Amino acid sequence: MKHASIIAHEGYPFIIFSLVVTIFVAFLDIVWLTLLLSLFTLFIIWFFRNPERHFPQEEKILISPADGKVIKIEDIEVKGSFSGKFKKISIFMNIFDVHVNRAPCSGKIEAINYHEGKFIAANLDKASEDNERNEVMIRCEDEREIWVVQIAGLIARRIVCWVNKGMSINTGERFGIICFGSRVDIYLPQDTRIVVALKQKVKAGRTPLGYLK
Repeated sequence: MKHASIIAHEGYPFIIFSLVVTIFVAFLDIVWLTLLLSLFTLFIIWFFRNPERHFPQEEKILISPADGKVIKIEDIEVKGSFSGKFKKISIFMNIFDVHVNRAPCSGKIEAINYHEGKFIAANLDKASEDNERNEVMIRCEDEREIWVVQIAGLIARRIVCWVNKGMSINTGERFGIICFGSRVDIYLPQDTRIVVALKQKVKAGRTPLGYLK
């Protein structure tokens, strides 16, 4: 899998553009605007950071696929591009969170479903169904399925998925990124033992969400 650098590759075009504009303004000797653009460039570099993460090596552990705050934990029945009864955990990612997404468990990518949609605020419940989203299904080593859904938000306008159907993936491995504020929903088997709490801050590739039975 790619994207092991400290800056996610998708950030380079934004960083280069911002640097070029900053340098141009600096040549015009507009000091206040140069300083402002320099700070903006540093923010973009920081936004696309791609840190290394390490998680507890425990059997049947499920790791958070995203940085952010847990805004919903619920039992839900899904009917649509995928169906079944699940425990659903929703994680809201603001613009200050790391936006690289990671696999919650090891397994095989068995399905990827992309849906066009709206760009309403990602912390609203209807964002799960109305917003642009990308659904990734991982078939765990014990044959159970886990769905991780990347959801665009009010500011986000680009969902990137780095995996393809048929690929194998390891727990904590990077599989995508959502640019500039978003949400990730994860659908777990009903008998999963959840260990996170509502409003808890979580880290992708580090924080345990629960354990498979």
